[in-house]
Amino acid sequence: MIELITTAPEWVIQLIITVIKIVIVLHVMLLGASGMVWLERKASAWMQYRSGPNRVGPFGLLQPFADVIKLVFKEDIVPDNANKTYHFLAPLISISVVISVYAVLPFGDYITLFGRNISLAVAPNMNIGLLYIFAMSSLGVYGITLAGWSSNNKYSLLGGLRSSAQMISYEICMGVSIIGVLMISGTLDLTQIVYKQDGMMWNVFFQPIGFIIFLVASFAETNRAPFDLPEAEPELVGGYHTEYSGMKFGTFFLVEYSHIILASSILTVLFFGGWTLPVKLEVLQGLGIPAYPGAPLTVLLQAGSFFTKMGFFCFFFVWVRWSLPRFRYDQLMNLGWKIFLPLALANILLTGIGISVYNAYFR
Repeated sequence: MIELITTAPEWVIQLIITVIKIVIVLHVMLLGASGMVWLERKASAWMQYRSGPNRVGPFGLLQPFADVIKLVFKEDIVPDNANKTYHFLAPLISISVVISVYAVLPFGDYITLFGRNISLAVAPNMNIGLLYIFAMSSLGVYGITLAGWSSNNKYSLLGGLRSSAQMISYEICMGVSIIGVLMISGTLDLTQIVYKQDGMMWNVFFQPIGFIIFLVASFAETNRAPFDLPEAEPELVGGYHTEYSGMKFGTFFLVEYSHIILASSILTVLFFGGWTLPVKLEVLQGLGIPAYPGAPLTVLLQAGSFFTKMGFFCFFFVWVRWSLPRFRYDQLMNLGWKIFLPLALANILLTGIGISVYNAYFR
């Protein structure tokens, strides 16, 4: 293996490394989504003083896999008057968009193997990584809108239209809210944004308004309660996925929970230092801990830091769902356009003033 790596052409080596990364990230995403289903059920049961899943596997951990098996063998029912092509493509569009965004997320710095520094992102050093995330995320609305339209069902159509209006409204707030982070970091490269936050210099301390707006907008982007209006069952039966069954419905289910993990990861990278540790590596080295850049111990510590922060936000998404009632649609729109957008614009102004004062008097 070592001989192959040292003698093979560079493009072959890079291809092998990329394929291995893709396989790992896909498995992490699928297992993470299954874990989110289990967490949702267990956390809601804990909040309501119930047991939750406890039959399939230890602590009910295998229940999500039992659900997948059930959905695989369920009949795929398509309405006679539905547009069958787009009815089939809609869930594929949604899951493809989510998977593609995972490619630029840096889950850690790098690991040194066979004399190479291998980045822990599938597509490392993408200097427009943040723009790529927003560009791909904006395409996710097509899957939900097409699902509602192609079903030939009025409830589904209303759910799809709600989702498109909701995503457009909150993507603007979300995009404007991170401009302050870009002004501080001076880059669109996610890895460089993380480097700028090393040593507990997290952006959340300098951009609390931007963080709050981005966090709330993430709930709207993921169609999670209290902003789950596209599928509001008391009003729309099931919304955009009313006419879906079997694994097509399971795919939308997978997209929702994968999107939670994705939103939590982006929050971690932009505002909570990504994989960075509470102390710099030099401090750990001074204590005799072999935490050198690229070392296996360092990679484990950094991965633990990243997934701990991400896991907190995943739990927060679940916590909010089972704590707050659903907003009315007019309340949702008012919050986005009349409150968050002006706040996000004011945040840009305040950030600019703060940077100017710092450069003039403290630098």
